[in-house]
Amino acid sequence: MGNSAGVEELQACESHQWYRKFMTECPSGLLTFYEFKQFFGLRNLSDASNAYVTTMFSTFDMNDDGFIDFMEYVAALSLVLKGGVQQKLRWYFKLYDIDGSGCIDREELLQIIRSIRAINGNDCEMSAENFANMVFDKIDINGDGELSYEEFMEGVQNDEMLLKTLTESLDLTHIVQKIQGELRANI
Repeated sequence: MGNSAGVEELQACESHQWYRKFMTECPSGLLTFYEFKQFFGLRNLSDASNAYVTTMFSTFDMNDDGFIDFMEYVAALSLVLKGGVQQKLRWYFKLYDIDGSGCIDREELLQIIRSIRAINGNDCEMSAENFANMVFDKIDINGDGELSYEEFMEGVQNDEMLLKTLTESLDLTHIVQKIQGELRANI
C-alpha cells in the first residue's frame, strides 16, 4: 500500500507539469487548431495532410467547441500513453471516418494513409493504394466497399500485421516524449 502513495504523488507531479506546459503554450486555457499545429511542429502541410490534422484535432475536441481544453488534452495524452488496444482502435476508427458516417470507405482510408505518410515522412514498400486495397480485401467481410465499426475492430484485432502497422503509423509517443523532455528541462 505504501507504494501506491508514491505512484499517486508521481502522477500528481506529472499532472502539474503537464498543466504548466499546457498553460505556457495556451495561456487562454484553450488550444486552437492553429496552436495545435504549432504545438506539434506541423507546418507547410499539403491539403490532404492538413485535412488529416483537422480530423485529429476534431477527435480530441470531444465537446466540439473548436478548442482543446486541458481535460481534453489530458484525455488525449492518456490515450496515447496508457490507452489499451480497444481504446486506440476506437480512436483510429473515429479518425479514419472522416465524414462521420459510421463507416470507413476506401477513399477515406486512402486519404488518411497518404496524410500520415506525408507527415511522418515514411517511405513504405507498399503504395498507399495497395495498402488500402489490402486492408479492404482482408477485413471488408460483406464486400460492400465500407468498413463498419465492427468489421474494423474485429478485422484489425485478428490480423497482427494490420494491428502493428496501424499502431505504428499512428504512434504519437515521439511527440509526447518531446513534450516530456521540455517539461524536464523546465523543472
